[in-house]
Amino acid sequence: MLSRTACGFGGLALAGLFADAAKADEKTNTLALREPMFAPRAKRVIFIFMQGGPSHVDSFDYKPELIKSDGKSIDFTGVRFGTFGSKSKRTLMKPLWGFKQYGESDRWVSDLFPEMAQHVDKMCMIHSMHTEGVAHGPSTLFLHTGATNLVRPSIGSWITYGLGTGNQNIPGFITINPSASKGGPRNYSNGFLPTIFQGTAVGRAGQTVSKSRIRNITNRITSANLQRSQFEFLQSLNRAQAKRSVHEDQLEATIESYELAYRMQLNAPGVMDLSQETETTLAMYGIDQKETENFGRQCLLARRLAEADVRYIQINYADESTNPRWDQHSNMGKHAEHAKAVDKPVAGLLTDLAQRGLLEDTLVWWGGEFGRTPFSQGKDGRDHNPRGFTVWLAGGGVKAGYAHGSTDEIGHHAVRDKVHMHDLHATILHLLGLDHEKLTYRYAGRDFRLTDVAGRVVNEIIG
Repeated sequence: MLSRTACGFGGLALAGLFADAAKADEKTNTLALREPMFAPRAKRVIFIFMQGGPSHVDSFDYKPELIKSDGKSIDFTGVRFGTFGSKSKRTLMKPLWGFKQYGESDRWVSDLFPEMAQHVDKMCMIHSMHTEGVAHGPSTLFLHTGATNLVRPSIGSWITYGLGTGNQNIPGFITINPSASKGGPRNYSNGFLPTIFQGTAVGRAGQTVSKSRIRNITNRITSANLQRSQFEFLQSLNRAQAKRSVHEDQLEATIESYELAYRMQLNAPGVMDLSQETETTLAMYGIDQKETENFGRQCLLARRLAEADVRYIQINYADESTNPRWDQHSNMGKHAEHAKAVDKPVAGLLTDLAQRGLLEDTLVWWGGEFGRTPFSQGKDGRDHNPRGFTVWLAGGGVKAGYAHGSTDEIGHHAVRDKVHMHDLHATILHLLGLDHEKLTYRYAGRDFRLTDVAGRVVNEIIG
């Protein structure tokens, strides 16, 4: 009808609707489980995103020289914005929290994270991270998509595109309580990949997880039988139209998305129902304490999604403020409040995954978009530092109780065994059985990939 009425303008509109999705074969338009390119070490990823950039020199990167040189003013070249390429005096500021060694691996962790510190023998710390962008927006986009300012697919979308998912009733990529700022939906966008690979947002930043639901997931007006009849009728019309359309492949992808949405109505509410958990489990995640309740629920939900074979799960410690939570340009003491909120929940997640046998094939990734400077900003703050910072990984085939690379003696620059964000992306894909140079998608006349034209697998951290 669209192609035959109103001089065909309806048909043109329909064609335009699908124009921004590159034509793909049937294989790319499905979440069906697909074979990896080689033997994987991990089946899924849980990314715990610390939005705003926690200070590595106050948490996991112990620098005795920084403590010794507290209050000393030294020249820094190209610190930020207008000072790039010039020298500027800055005053070093020692960590505000003491450090201790933990575990058989004798890893240094500050008093900010006493609960996570108990798990250092599970962790693989990367102390030599560096990235692109110095502001939150570009660096956050780069962390998620491998680009600072362009619309590109998120890493979760690339992974589900390459591997599909083991559960056809739930999306393969779910992000819990994402922020609408600093990249917003682009952080979990499918970009130019087929729409079915877009991340599904559960709740919004700052919302209590017990109230978080996938919007419009249930219909309280009509009965289940009537909903099923309506759905089958609509899908029969869609399939009849697809057979007559020159855009059959794209229409089939849209039909598949509708089918996934219907299956989600039946399955997602049960997976997200935390009331099924024991009091002991809730306490392990800190859900019985006010400070840790909300993030504890996010971490527990992530474990339930991992059990349900969701391929890529992101937990966001974020809110709707334009100033991200870990962004302490002044009052570094606020780090203690944020650390208190996440420390026990993350430790609980690691304990729970390990005792259920899930940590072996689940890659846990903890970190922010960058770190913070070893010098003070104002009286008691720290500025952004994309040139050297720490993230940690656990499970999923990485070396346990291992530390890779280092920053300089005060924690400013990555200097030894440097790991770029492209390298981290390449390594995560490799652990999942994907070659980052071969996981490509042709769009606008060229092949794109998550790591652009860079990135190397950091084999040194693979167990």
